[in-house]
Amino acid sequence: MDSQLFAKPFDGAISAFARSGAPEDVRTALRGADKDDILEPTYPYRREMDGKVYDAEMDALQVGLARAQRWINDTGARIAIVFEGRDAAGKGGVIKRFRENLNPRSAHVVALSKPSDVEATQWYFQRYVAHMPAAGQMVFFDRSWYNRGVVEHVFGFCTDEERERFFGQVNGFEQMLVDDGVTLIKIWLNVGRAEQLRRFLARESDPVKQWKLSRIDIDGLSRWDAYTAAIRETYERSHSDHAPWTVIRSDDKKRARLAAIRLVLRQLAIPGLEVEAPDSAICGSPRAMGLA
Repeated sequence: MDSQLFAKPFDGAISAFARSGAPEDVRTALRGADKDDILEPTYPYRREMDGKVYDAEMDALQVGLARAQRWINDTGARIAIVFEGRDAAGKGGVIKRFRENLNPRSAHVVALSKPSDVEATQWYFQRYVAHMPAAGQMVFFDRSWYNRGVVEHVFGFCTDEERERFFGQVNGFEQMLVDDGVTLIKIWLNVGRAEQLRRFLARESDPVKQWKLSRIDIDGLSRWDAYTAAIRETYERSHSDHAPWTVIRSDDKKRARLAAIRLVLRQLAIPGLEVEAPDSAICGSPRAMGLA
């Protein structure tokens, strides 16, 4: 078989960064860590959640999600769930666990690529409006209009004026959605720097996951602080009473997935469906998680 099929993407740039470009504390955390060890020192748990416990809790929550979909279909509710976070924070994995037993005809994922030439000339929110849920639908935004607040800003893909216009409009845009009857839930998955790099290294070495890596991921490795500043500003300027952010610390994917599903099911407040509150040690407002 052609060895090029298994070559590391981007000439092994992630491995090179891990060897010499990453901060010393990140390299120290990665050295000798067991696969179940939590690398982030401020994370409230030291080891990944036990798999058997996780499976049992996830199975119960899948039943809750199935009941939720029936309720959404029966009531004509419109649910829009925004998932944001740094690259490799676990957005795709969380969304997968939401949808794996749902009817895909009424539970959609929206993961838009960069704007086309035409879309780039439109009102910034316009292409997202087209994907808002109709009655009886759930829509999962795998990244969203908040690209402008963070990624576009960090990489210079938008001007300062365009970003200011975004922040001037985003709260009003979301207020219109809520006023029109859309249940809008905004989730930010927050991952530590060493864990992010560990996940990138795993993708780099796995031929079936290399497609997840992009030049943005590579170039973003050295822009951690710029991302941090942009994320904090986004929290400060778009965390509102009508559309608050919930931050979920995702250094442990299992705990993050359970917390996200519990959060959504509790916010939907489906009659007769009792769901345990998400773990407050890893799930809460930006301020509660020490990020605002």
